[in-house]
Amino acid sequence: MDTIRPRIAELKDEIVALRRDFHTHPELGCQEFRTASVIEQYLQDIGLETSRIAGTGVVAVIEGQSERPVFMLRADMDALPICETTDGECISSIEGVMHACGHDAHMAMLLVAAKILVEQKSRIQGTVKLVFQPNEEINGAQDMIRAGVLENPTVDGALGIHIWSQLPSRTVAVTPGPVMGGLDVFKLVIRGIGGHTGFPEEAIDPVIAAAHVIMAVQTIQTREISSFLPTTIMFGKIEGGTKSNIIPEELCLEGSIRYLYPGPDCPDHPTQRFQRIVQSVCDTHRCSCEINLVRENIPLVNDPGMTSIASLAVSNVLDHEGCITTMQTIASEDFSEFSARVPSAFLFLGCGNPEKGTDIPHHNPCFLIDEDVLPLGVEIFISAVFEFFKYASEFSEIQTEQP
Repeated sequence: MDTIRPRIAELKDEIVALRRDFHTHPELGCQEFRTASVIEQYLQDIGLETSRIAGTGVVAVIEGQSERPVFMLRADMDALPICETTDGECISSIEGVMHACGHDAHMAMLLVAAKILVEQKSRIQGTVKLVFQPNEEINGAQDMIRAGVLENPTVDGALGIHIWSQLPSRTVAVTPGPVMGGLDVFKLVIRGIGGHTGFPEEAIDPVIAAAHVIMAVQTIQTREISSFLPTTIMFGKIEGGTKSNIIPEELCLEGSIRYLYPGPDCPDHPTQRFQRIVQSVCDTHRCSCEINLVRENIPLVNDPGMTSIASLAVSNVLDHEGCITTMQTIASEDFSEFSARVPSAFLFLGCGNPEKGTDIPHHNPCFLIDEDVLPLGVEIFISAVFEFFKYASEFSEIQTEQP
């Protein structure tokens, strides 16, 4: 890496410029048309052929000295429906749309890593597949997989890096096993019989049933599931009624169930428990209910062997100014769809610096990135490529080891 690090330093302004361009022109999931065009042009300018997949997804392949194994590097592309309120050096030019999760940084880091890997491809003992994925916020990974992103050539291992503002800058989290939560989203409609608030005995009040549902399901994580199995049930929306003196016919509640452990289809999964309690509470209050559930993400589980390789890659990169740690979060990520199918590792690159105001949580309208960590992300991508191919012949043995 000694020869590559100076090259990354030469390209720092380019990394920052790419990130700022993406940040200034954010696009929502499945609408990343300009973003995809910029990515395609950059990859083509460095000599790679590109292909579109799943609408706005972009894929390119760097052919090294052999066809196999194939190592996939992935960056997500979509922005969020948030009105930016930062005073940074670049801000969104699209009202109500903002890169508030770091995807702009992910794309910039992977593009410049691709440029250097092309320059170094005589040293690559396999094939690198570059994947720029749309719509991460609503599981665009599934669309990419259905469109064949893990095939032609077949992927043998994968790596993703996520900028993380809740970790100090130049800290990298490399963790085996579950690292990000599964996510089920629910919409619950509770129906009663409307009436006058002056004689409530002649109505069946869905508001009372809803209040009891909200409280009752909280016992799932405190009374039914071990405290060593992180679980959260959150209500984000309650809607119903037309006037203060009218008991409504129905109430609508929406929210999410998150869990940091595998096995989403088991009978004791929190979603099954949620359905049982909601139905029982509504029956008790003489209401009917309709429960709609969508599984947005499964838990993201890092493969032990790939995590070992990623740890080696990060160790090669970090100096006395950085450190390696471990981290788990109940937040979710659709990279889990890749990790469920091929040996994968998902890393967190800290960008939190209170002096720069970059320690604000993700999905916040004031979210900022410490751009000084972007070259580090580029170097980790590149180091992981060489470590993967170095140990590819021993991969089946590495998979059984812990880092």
